[in-house]
Amino acid sequence: MIVFKFGGASVKDPAAVKNVGAILSLYEGEKILVVVSAMGKTTNKLEEILSCLLANEHLKFHQLINDLQSYHHIILGELFREKHYKITQTVDLIFDGLRQLSSQKISDKLGFEYDQIVSLGELISSHIVNEFLVELGFKSTWMDARKMIRTDDNYQEANVDWTLSKALIKEDVAASFLHSDIILTQGFIGHTENGSTTTLGREGSDYSAAIFAYCCDAENVTIWKDVPGMLNADPKYYSNTKKLSKISFKEAIELSYYGASVIHPKTIKPLQNKNIPLFVKSFIDPHGAGTEIQSETKDDGLIPSFIIKKEQVLFSITPKDFSFIDEQNLHGIFELLAKEQIKINLMQNSALSFSILVDAKKVDIFGLLSLLKNNFDVRYNDDLELVTIRHYNTETIESICAGKTVIIEQKTRYTARFVLKAAN
Repeated sequence: MIVFKFGGASVKDPAAVKNVGAILSLYEGEKILVVVSAMGKTTNKLEEILSCLLANEHLKFHQLINDLQSYHHIILGELFREKHYKITQTVDLIFDGLRQLSSQKISDKLGFEYDQIVSLGELISSHIVNEFLVELGFKSTWMDARKMIRTDDNYQEANVDWTLSKALIKEDVAASFLHSDIILTQGFIGHTENGSTTTLGREGSDYSAAIFAYCCDAENVTIWKDVPGMLNADPKYYSNTKKLSKISFKEAIELSYYGASVIHPKTIKPLQNKNIPLFVKSFIDPHGAGTEIQSETKDDGLIPSFIIKKEQVLFSITPKDFSFIDEQNLHGIFELLAKEQIKINLMQNSALSFSILVDAKKVDIFGLLSLLKNNFDVRYNDDLELVTIRHYNTETIESICAGKTVIIEQKTRYTARFVLKAAN
């Protein structure tokens, strides 16, 4: 058995869904578990719908639902030769249920509400893709990830119960493959003990593919993207990117940890634990070799990789009393950051100060200043960028830092990191 994951871009319109069918036809004779994301920008639209519901903006709430339903109806109309009442009814029932939320009491647990609403994108997408594959003649069975992946109730970023998930997944998948060649299921979602829907974190469909692969002892996993494989830099920022043909699990974990966007950070570890190779391939060029992520490390240092994070803010925190930055002060700072769910991209400390770099869009700057002001003097510097270079050399460092002020520089044997400020 192998696992495929198709993201939002690979099922965004009728042509993309047809391309999924074309790719699957290349693997005749294989047992394939297919994980799909919501179509196109559906997740973003569902987040808008949730915001309107919470703000009691009912007119906009219903208009956004109508727009999203129309988008999916256009896809349905072009995928099926004649009006296909079964799949249209399935999709419409999901949207009808969403509309009814405007007349129901909303839970004060916003994470819970988020997961119940935003998860609908994957349900709709998976129903449409599965029905299209059946129409093409594939022996495909739709399965509900909400009944297979068991999690805790940490809504929006639920933690997987691996023991229970493995038992549920193996039983259901084995039974379905007795009469099917393809199992079509959803990424991003799971369920709690009491049956409530959970999500695994934004962009969590990659992680779902790894969960299914781990639990079923898959031969390999392929993530289908709109790029030829893992690139050594984001093409939005670098014009001369290179493809990484083969890297190790360890290298992929390092790159995802530092912010590489091709692979979800949680995806690699389950595959590494069972030595299941991961391929990143292009749905535009499915015959291309792509990138292979596996256990061997010998190719890791062949090409430097660059990871850039824009819109960063640096906080420098100094005790107001006569103390140094010691374990007690650090404990208090970390406890506060954890409570506020502030994720640190880089940190550095000296005897008298502790500095943290975070995404400006994910922190309330003045709120954090207010929380720290009683015990610390805090200064901040915004409009910064963080650049991480894996397998750096002098030339790569000079090119990255040219014309910019280096605020912080950190180096280990294989990784160099720079907090940079554009020159005025």
